[in-house]
Amino acid sequence: MHKKDPILAGLQSETYLGFDFGNKKIGTAVGQLMTKTASPLMTIRSLNQTPGWDKISALISEWQPTGLVVGVSRQADGSDNIITPRMLKFCRQLKGRYHLPVFQVDEALSTFEAKQMLYDDLHVNASKLWEVQDQLAAQLILQTWLNQQK
Repeated sequence: MHKKDPILAGLQSETYLGFDFGNKKIGTAVGQLMTKTASPLMTIRSLNQTPGWDKISALISEWQPTGLVVGVSRQADGSDNIITPRMLKFCRQLKGRYHLPVFQVDEALSTFEAKQMLYDDLHVNASKLWEVQDQLAAQLILQTWLNQQK
């Protein structure tokens, strides 16, 4: 578990958690609206396509976010793809469990981008890539949302 930076502790009202949802694993990231920066946190494994709610709850408790940001993928024409309904269900579950605002961001290719950066730019091997790509995708999703805020 990552510990909160004491300097940022006063900015709790400006803290957001980002999620890159997948059937097998969920990447997470944390970011602050004031600094408009996001950082990867962890990858949470799903069991039988059920999110690891205990780990998500621990992150919510630790970071005390103001809101949650979830990447939602759709087809190029805007219609749902095969995983979109599960992503939307995850958004509803987050809202219902934690009573926090949930913001959806078009995740257009965030996991692909993350893989490309890790593999091409940082030369991360395939097994390490599998472990961290979702965290970086969550960071990209959250960073996109933070950049869009005024």
